[in-house]
Amino acid sequence: MLKEFRDFIMTGNVVDLAVAVILASAVGLVVTGFTNDMIMPIVGHFTGGVDFADLKYVLDPAVIGPDGEVVEPENAVMWGKWVNSIINLIIVGFVLFLIVKAYAKVRKKKEAAPAPDPGPSEKDILLEIRDELRKK
Repeated sequence: MLKEFRDFIMTGNVVDLAVAVILASAVGLVVTGFTNDMIMPIVGHFTGGVDFADLKYVLDPAVIGPDGEVVEPENAVMWGKWVNSIINLIIVGFVLFLIVKAYAKVRKKKEAAPAPDPGPSEKDILLEIRDELRKK
């Protein structure tokens, strides 16, 4: 039972899946940083300096006490962060699509090499010789 489990774990598909999970998490972190630090400031520049992460719909405003401290924080729907997440998802999906497409192309080249034609078998050659000898 243990041997079968070990053989299953070491198959190529499981290793490919593990590599894909690790790669996806690393790409996700990189793309999140790229989206938040590179793309959204550019988008904000062209939309008049709007930072999408700060956009929200306030349901209940914050209650501030007489001493200036926040007694009750505001309740708000942070829809700007959601827009950032959607843009992040689109970029991550596109990058992973490119990675999978390149991987499939490389893998296809490996498998595309056909086996050389072995030619006639030994039995076929002997049958031809026999047929030629019978003709004479």
